[in-house]
Amino acid sequence: MKIEAPKIPADLPARNFHDILYEEDLELEMCQVQHSVFNDEVLNKVRLSKMVLKNCKFIHTDFSGIDMTDVIFENCDFSNAKMSISSIHKCTFSNCKLLGVDFTDSRLRNVQFNDSLLNLAAFGSSKLEKVRFQDSPVESSDFYDCGFKNVEFNKCVLDGVNFERTSLNGVDISTSTFQSLMVSPSDLRGCKVSTYQAIQFSALLGLEIID
Repeated sequence: MKIEAPKIPADLPARNFHDILYEEDLELEMCQVQHSVFNDEVLNKVRLSKMVLKNCKFIHTDFSGIDMTDVIFENCDFSNAKMSISSIHKCTFSNCKLLGVDFTDSRLRNVQFNDSLLNLAAFGSSKLEKVRFQDSPVESSDFYDCGFKNVEFNKCVLDGVNFERTSLNGVDISTSTFQSLMVSPSDLRGCKVSTYQAIQFSALLGLEIID
């Protein structure tokens, strides 16, 4: 699957994330931000575009309604941040901590999560199109009633993930691992799994395999 990468201009000027507080439209664009700490804040309907953020902390921050396009996050900590009802397009999260982040009712398109921690994240009722989770644990995360189109879980830990009311048709989880999942048999139709996973699903469905 080809995912459209963020388009970032060269030679971006440096800014501090707190600069957004002085922007009339709560917008930051065409810049790079490093080592900003923006914890326990409430900042709704922020717009970020064409920028890079590195080594920043946004713990327990409420970004509800955030709009992000062409943004790269590297080594950032969003633990327990709220990004519900958000629009995330052409964004990459690399080596980020997204523990318990609330992405509910959001739209994600051309998004990559690389080597990032997504345990206990909530994506309920979101639409994901061209989204790749790569080498990223998503244990006990919630994808209840989501719409998936071209979604990949490559070498991820999926234990305890909730896929109830979410069709996995066309979704490839064959390189990922889990002990248990919450998923309805009808939503498994068309899901791409390994031979071992097929046996696991048989056990979860109460089937008895006889050699």
